[in-house]
Amino acid sequence: MGGHRTPQRAAALLAAVIALSACRSPAPFYRTGHGSPDAPVVGLGGAAPYVRTPSPTPLAPAGDSPAVPSPSATHPPVDVYSAAGPGMLAPAARGLPARLYVPNIQGKAGIVDVIDQRTMRRLGRLKVGKAPQWIVPSWDFRTLWAADPSLQAAAPVSPHAVTRGRGVALTDPGALYYTPDGTSALVMAPGLGRIDARDPRTMRMIGSIELPCHGAAHADFTADGKALVASCPSTGWLVRVDPAVRTVTGTLRLPAGSKPGDLRLSPDGRTFYVADTARGGVWLVDAYDLQRGGFIPTGAGAHGLVLTRDSRRLLAVGEGSIAVIDLAARQVTARWPLSAPGPLAVGGLNADGTALWLSDTGSGWLYQLATRNGKVLHKVKVGGHPHAVCVYPQPGRHSLGGPGLYR
Repeated sequence: MGGHRTPQRAAALLAAVIALSACRSPAPFYRTGHGSPDAPVVGLGGAAPYVRTPSPTPLAPAGDSPAVPSPSATHPPVDVYSAAGPGMLAPAARGLPARLYVPNIQGKAGIVDVIDQRTMRRLGRLKVGKAPQWIVPSWDFRTLWAADPSLQAAAPVSPHAVTRGRGVALTDPGALYYTPDGTSALVMAPGLGRIDARDPRTMRMIGSIELPCHGAAHADFTADGKALVASCPSTGWLVRVDPAVRTVTGTLRLPAGSKPGDLRLSPDGRTFYVADTARGGVWLVDAYDLQRGGFIPTGAGAHGLVLTRDSRRLLAVGEGSIAVIDLAARQVTARWPLSAPGPLAVGGLNADGTALWLSDTGSGWLYQLATRNGKVLHKVKVGGHPHAVCVYPQPGRHSLGGPGLYR
């Protein structure tokens, strides 16, 4: 009996060594757009298993402003958008028709225009309240939510067909976000000075987070998904909350006269870029300590931020122009003039990242711009007063809601 155990033990030991080596070996590398987001992810906000995390670059000051503090060794390098590159569609998003969903106000009626991205032909119109303001994909990509603050409600819209479901009541619905683990929908209630936590499927109320300011309109999550940072334009505040325990964990007041709006987390997870409409630029805020760093002037009315699909540039949409910020250099490297006469609502990128959609809320036109040089590729007349275009489907493991947050 003893002579037969030795080979078995040797084989078991060899298998254990091979398994241990496999666990320690680096994940395979695929070029952007290859691989699959189906693989499990260890930790929120980290790199996807099929994408190699790039080496982080040290932060440098923006102009003469002080540099954003470097993170401590307790914050390992990440690639926040590693699973949201061109073509990286989640299983639920594969095979969906490429469409534009445009919340629009036509006279006294609220509608959603559904447009084919390839032919630019309108496929239909859905009646949604009186004044729909935003359309956000659900965390799992299976549903689109169209909200009408005037009716205190939101309606589910199918991304498979030009149909909508029964609306649900929401209190003072502002922007909609989802926790990265998909357990909660977070609905901004700007007029009430709070964030409502709701069931992500039924929108049933779970609880609320009371904020120290009213008017919270935009937000983004930290790399680990444990904190949400929201902006309050009317008071110049940034507020950090912990959605898990529904409490405020930090605040930052920007200089007097600031009106922070849209914000985006940097690809390495270290810095929040915060658009300031009043000062015409973008603030750099430390994502770990919520401390103000540098400021990048971009032009009058900076209000919308869009990260390019390669995570190398940030497009700051302002009045009459788009400033292109190089994230490595942290400076404006190009300006694209905009000829649209009215205020522009920032939509999203198409799935491969080659084009950006904007809505002219005054004239009723939609504009498709090349993300390479800002050239207008297409114009689509929808009439009325269109708001931010929801471009669908989108890459990523899941949707975090807001104006195009995917990770």
